[in-house]
Amino acid sequence: MNYSETLEFLFSQLPAYHRIGKAAYKNNLDNTLRFDEHLGNPHKKFKSIHVAGTNGKGSVSHMTASILQEAGYKTGLYTSPHLRDFRERILINGCMIPRDEVVDFVSRNMDLISEIQPSFFEMTVALAFDYFAREKVDVAVIEVGLGGRLDSTNIITPVISVITNIGHDHMDLLGDTFEKIAAEKAGIIKEGVPAVVGETQPETKEVFLARADNMHSVVSFADREFACSLSEESYLTGERKYIITDLKNKTKSEGITVLGGDYQIRNIATVFETFKSLQGVFEFSEKNITDGIRNVIKNTGFSGRWQILSQKPLMICDTGHNREGLEYVVKQLGRISSAKLHIVIGFVSDKDISTVLPLFPERADYYFTRASVTRALDENILLQKAATHGLKGNSYPTVKAAVDDALKNASDEDTIFIGGSTFVVADYLQFI
Repeated sequence: MNYSETLEFLFSQLPAYHRIGKAAYKNNLDNTLRFDEHLGNPHKKFKSIHVAGTNGKGSVSHMTASILQEAGYKTGLYTSPHLRDFRERILINGCMIPRDEVVDFVSRNMDLISEIQPSFFEMTVALAFDYFAREKVDVAVIEVGLGGRLDSTNIITPVISVITNIGHDHMDLLGDTFEKIAAEKAGIIKEGVPAVVGETQPETKEVFLARADNMHSVVSFADREFACSLSEESYLTGERKYIITDLKNKTKSEGITVLGGDYQIRNIATVFETFKSLQGVFEFSEKNITDGIRNVIKNTGFSGRWQILSQKPLMICDTGHNREGLEYVVKQLGRISSAKLHIVIGFVSDKDISTVLPLFPERADYYFTRASVTRALDENILLQKAATHGLKGNSYPTVKAAVDDALKNASDEDTIFIGGSTFVVADYLQFI
């Protein structure tokens, strides 16, 4: 198989959560362990940092990898999903895994693949771990795909476990309360391994403390250790100044973030606490931390988080897709002074959109659309449901068609927002 045929095999032959949803979720690690053993246990050949959470785990993972790169470490980064290119999921020092590595991996392991029928996600985790081990990375930042306890990445024993927060997402799989979701994500906390939790939430705090106690692990809560504030955003550069305060010794430091979302205050605090906990494990300076945060896009290619696409009209995309993430996004949109707001949105069909549609402002022109994935909610159904919440507009069969119409209708003084789903943002970024 060539590269295109290999990708087709990965996406169409094997179930992937982002394509078909719940049916792709497995309740054990049997295939992952079997595949890993077949490959010679590559996950044991490099240090790792494990990152879970409902919101912010992508930002925290990318910033963490960027900082380690600034400190001179050969750094692997495994994340999901991708926005433009499958190979974005597997990076070393910001460079995507070569196409021939993907082809060779599938070819070399086809007998086992045929035998155990691993899922798409099990395949990509095995590919990443094998590639990182053969390339002899110093450390790999590993983002959890879904949940934690039963996620395919959870065979690693990291040097630190990071859980950003708990929110309303994948409740059909992880549990219908914050406590149940937290218990699943707390499953990445390992015996004797320190853990950082980004946000202290009353429903989940004791869940994390209990898990840490059982695992003889020390857990810290980033929002009890650091406070972060952001300046107003610059829509010309996308940069914002942050001030981070160590709440224990009252010292302050500042830096620049190119990730302009209001929600980054929590992620930056989590990153600072993570590296405070990593002292003695890696060698790094405060300059490495501030440079890593500022250079995250340059170092890792991170995109899709409050990303400014143009100035006239101001066009912004953001991958926030659950209630907690969208609350930040919509509030930030409300601060923008513009003649008119145009909102291009779509969702996946298994999302309870009744909890997120009320967040959006009625005084906006809406362009309801669907992303090019099987799980996408039909744009006409979205239009009808949105109307019950006072949101008016038209429906479009593709994201590009929706954005093109928004651009046609918008003046230079208007704002266009693209979001609602990671896959809506991914579809549009394919075209620019």
